[in-house]
Amino acid sequence: MVEEILNPPAAPTPRGLSSKSHPQKLSEISGDPEERLHLSIGEFARVLGGGVVPGSIILVGGDPGIGKSTLMLQVAVEMAESGRPVLYVSGEESEKQIRMRALRLLVDDQGKSRPVPESLYLVTETNLETILEHVHTVHPFILIVDSIQTVYLPDMSSSAGSVGQVRECSARLRELAKSSNVAVFVIGHVTKEGVIAGPRVLEHIVDTVLYLEGDRFLSFRLLRSVKNRFGATSEVGVFEMREHGMIEVANPSEAFLAERMVNAPGSAIAVTMEGTRPILVEVQGLTSPTNLGNPRRTPNGIDFNRMLLVVAVLTRRLGLRLGEQDVFVNIVGGLRVEEPAADLAVAAAITASMRDVPIRADAVLIGEVGLSGELRWVGQMPARLREAAKLGFKTAIIPRRVHRSEPLPEGIQVLEARSLREALNMAILSDKGAHTNESSA
Repeated sequence: MVEEILNPPAAPTPRGLSSKSHPQKLSEISGDPEERLHLSIGEFARVLGGGVVPGSIILVGGDPGIGKSTLMLQVAVEMAESGRPVLYVSGEESEKQIRMRALRLLVDDQGKSRPVPESLYLVTETNLETILEHVHTVHPFILIVDSIQTVYLPDMSSSAGSVGQVRECSARLRELAKSSNVAVFVIGHVTKEGVIAGPRVLEHIVDTVLYLEGDRFLSFRLLRSVKNRFGATSEVGVFEMREHGMIEVANPSEAFLAERMVNAPGSAIAVTMEGTRPILVEVQGLTSPTNLGNPRRTPNGIDFNRMLLVVAVLTRRLGLRLGEQDVFVNIVGGLRVEEPAADLAVAAAITASMRDVPIRADAVLIGEVGLSGELRWVGQMPARLREAAKLGFKTAIIPRRVHRSEPLPEGIQVLEARSLREALNMAILSDKGAHTNESSA
């Protein structure tokens, strides 16, 4: 609970996106519906829906130190190099600190440095009224505010970062974006729960909400779209944090499978959909006998309740004695899988670890597990299978199709299973098969 004292303004100030607004017919409104500012950072443009829409306001959130400021400064440098003026406003760092980071981002992998773009303007300011004056002076195409919790309006008595200040400053920035056609990027802090700090209305004010996710101890970063008025939601861009900034990963599936140990017990490959992009991930399972009365269930990268459901089905429908085992499930690479299409891979990884036998190395497992032990169909199956075939996988184990009108892609053998038991018999090698595979490898 936060106490907020509201003082009435001395004089009412006119508000609104335009002082002379009037209704227009939809057919009379001009403008290209596909008008966007091109971005050379392909992964960032993909998450936005193809580029930056002029007049939009975009909120970027993430954990401290995850790389929000680095990514946005990289976007500012790329846009300024194209000749468009960009204004970067920071309330947390000085101009010299930002320049040091910008010089580091201008160095490529070969050690060559690009010249500093002339169209990039930096300013350290927290007074929003002064920031708006700078905008009218510079006339930028893109305005970046880092961060919204440091900006304040002097008319309000509350301190910067309070609920009222964040709400009012965001509303002023939205009016600026809509009235002047400036694309505004706002960086926001997150709470311990991982949501944007401040009022929930902040996410309703903006057009797009992006979250930069990832483990700070790993190099991969995921830029996820959870709201987008100009593109698909749940779209994901994959980056790798290096010395010279964020490097986009064109083939994330190959990156996530690079360190996979083939024929290791408890390793299965799942195909998850992140927006419109299929990504292959390695699911690792491990079971260990326990002497405690309450065995542990430890997931990393999947939902805890989803893991409990899979463990319960394996115990009740397949007879695995998991009540005497600690169960650990890990998604390699720091990716978090939310959809149930990875249920079959999780079940296969746990079962293979329990039996200490490997899973077919050339197979991907796709399917949702029901409480009766049946396998259920998941969406966008052809796109998943095409991605698996492109990476060299020969076999896909999927649920049995109810409607066979949708053709499946060629180049990969598709094995259909009605139940979880049937799918596991197809996926998990016998002891004899395991020794044969190891000797041939």
